[in-house]
Amino acid sequence: MMNSAFFQTPFFLSLTIGVPFCIFKILFGVLSVRVGESEGFGPLQAAGFVIIIWACADLLMNMIRASLDLMGNSNEIEFCTLAQAGRILKAPAVFLALDTVITFAIICFVLWSGWIVRFVQIESYLWYFATTLNLISLSLVGLYTELIRYQDLKKST
Repeated sequence: MMNSAFFQTPFFLSLTIGVPFCIFKILFGVLSVRVGESEGFGPLQAAGFVIIIWACADLLMNMIRASLDLMGNSNEIEFCTLAQAGRILKAPAVFLALDTVITFAIICFVLWSGWIVRFVQIESYLWYFATTLNLISLSLVGLYTELIRYQDLKKST
């Protein structure tokens, strides 16, 4: 059976949480540009471009963090720009949690605003991929944790 510590590695976390979160942010930025353009609202377009740049920076950070983890130096960089800023205040986990809240808010907004229907086919597939990877990995971690707990309980009785 796989070591449960694997599920806590920056490599696993980057690929199953960080990358999907970046995809959600990039797609939200693309939609913001698209909606801003169709509605003639320049500030929304500008915000969309800023979001895309922010998400691409986070994606790069996740790829670097995953690579550094494979080399044994994963603590050199945080998972995202907000957590990196939080490192300055000695609270990267707080800012990482803030990034998570923002990303979940983005997901909810895209779903509940109806913007999700504005995706072109490849964007929809990217959204599905990010959702699937994120949810399945979370489910596997939960299943693995419960299997370990069950084995430990069985050993103690």
